[in-house]
Amino acid sequence: MTSFVAHTTVDCHDAYELSEWWKKLLGYVDVEGDPNEPGHEECMIVDPGTGHSILFIEVPDVELPAKRIHLDLRPREGTRDEEVERVLGLGATLVGDQRGQYGPGTGWVVLADPEGNQFCILRSQAEVDAGPPPPAS
Repeated sequence: MTSFVAHTTVDCHDAYELSEWWKKLLGYVDVEGDPNEPGHEECMIVDPGTGHSILFIEVPDVELPAKRIHLDLRPREGTRDEEVERVLGLGATLVGDQRGQYGPGTGWVVLADPEGNQFCILRSQAEVDAGPPPPAS
């Protein structure tokens, strides 16, 4: 089992304005059917040629963290939770658990490599496509 880079994430104070600036610089575009608008707390832009994407996400910190750019990884197979266990076994450390950030079956896990560089493990595409699990009875 391995992961792939789903997108590069940039922590910022104004996701819309920063995404607009980078679109001009790189020639990237909004995600088709999901345009970025002023006030959006998350704005993704995509390279129309390669499909590489950058996600600008607003963070509440007055002082932005020193490590503002990180990779978001998506499992190629299996589940997010299985991939988290595999990566922890490779020597990563757990930094934060946001699995329930947006409700059951959503969210991500923040890990760090052996030198402290942070990255996130997202749900697999199969998990995303399946939607959130039904509510517990």
